[in-house]
Amino acid sequence: MTMFNLPDLGEGLQEAEIIAWHVSEGDHVVADQPLVSVETEKAVVEVPAPTSGRLLRQLAKVGEHLKVGAALAEFDDGARSDAGAIVGDLTTPSAPATVVPSASSPAAPPLAPQSEAAPTPAGTASVRAAPAVRARAKALGIELATIPGSGPDGTITLADLEAARPAATAGAPLRGMRRAMALKMGRFAAEVAPATVTEEADIGAWPAAEPDVTARLMRALAAGARAEPALNAWYDGRALRVERRARIDIGLAVDTEDGLVVPVLRDAGGLDTAALRARIDSLKQAARERRLAPADLAGPTLTLSNFGMIAGLTAALAIAPPQVAIVGAGRLHRRVDLVGDTVVARRVLPLSLTFDHRAVTGGEAARFLRAVVADLEKPD
Repeated sequence: MTMFNLPDLGEGLQEAEIIAWHVSEGDHVVADQPLVSVETEKAVVEVPAPTSGRLLRQLAKVGEHLKVGAALAEFDDGARSDAGAIVGDLTTPSAPATVVPSASSPAAPPLAPQSEAAPTPAGTASVRAAPAVRARAKALGIELATIPGSGPDGTITLADLEAARPAATAGAPLRGMRRAMALKMGRFAAEVAPATVTEEADIGAWPAAEPDVTARLMRALAAGARAEPALNAWYDGRALRVERRARIDIGLAVDTEDGLVVPVLRDAGGLDTAALRARIDSLKQAARERRLAPADLAGPTLTLSNFGMIAGLTAALAIAPPQVAIVGAGRLHRRVDLVGDTVVARRVLPLSLTFDHRAVTGGEAARFLRAVVADLEKPD
């Protein structure tokens, strides 16, 4: 017999919630066959079987939160003839399962949607959906056959599933990303000494056709980091050590149905506007479809929250250690000012910079924000 523990899921993840078993007790499996889907604070991950054999026991129930290293399943891996990637009794015909690499493997690809990547339950053979979507639907108690798919060839996406998701009931426990967010925000509040400074960028020089605001903001943050590197840094509060980062990796806060996701745009300072936009679109789509790999969310050096796309002018935002700063962009609006004896109409973009005052001085924060404003006020 072999005891299988929840493996390291990468990027410092400490626990996961069991959302669906793909194999029943007594079933035969082969190594690397999809065994169970788990939801971390960052993504839905399929955990493959570690060995070929018979699954004797499932040691965690759907909905249970399991720490990395905790017992997950028990296998009988005794020698026997192997009929391939078959789920169920060896005498019963069954569809072949797709081998999915572990998310903890360095060579594992991003968890992209697949059309028919796992055996489908009886009665759902005509439903096209990725394994993560099937697992999520099972956890939510939603019948996939009742949902129209908006993906290629009618494939059901996570966005389709969320649109069909029933309203939450009062007192429902937090799960997945919502639970992780609650835990993290409590920790962040205890660890950071936040201070906020606000400013406005006069964007009257921008072209009449509305520019790509988010890409311009990314470019401006990179300009600010070059002018004042103290804001593009990580701070270790226990060691009282600041590490200024050479590369500018900007986390982009993305609002999703399940909660806030912050994928990271790498080397933002080395990309032009077109490349920034392409990367932003790709990350947003992956975030909303819950197919970001852990590496896509790891190690931002600065964070941008463009909350003004929804509402709001200024905000004191939460900093995620070890970062030392987060920039918020408020709602674009027009304002009338009195300049001397002349009334002037201006287009302004309000900005909020929240920084960790343990690692950043007020002067450094102000110089960073001044450089951000200067870049935003350029015509293009």
